[in-house]
Amino acid sequence: MFDWLDRLPLGLLLIIALTLGLAPFVPEPHVWEKLKMLAAGALVRPIDIFDLLLHGIPWLLLFSKLGRMAWTRAR
Repeated sequence: MFDWLDRLPLGLLLIIALTLGLAPFVPEPHVWEKLKMLAAGALVRPIDIFDLLLHGIPWLLLFSKLGRMAWTRAR
């Protein structure tokens, strides 16, 4: 089921998470801004939800890959 995740190179996921996941870098990364909005209950506009998905998916993929690597190594 997770064969596609196993085939993704870790380095590529790291580069994507650090670039797209944190862009724009100034004044603060979009993903951080959107997470703060989500915590405050202010994430209601569709463009903001799209931004959270766009900038958050690389991080989810990276953490999923790292978790899967740790899980398979522990077995």
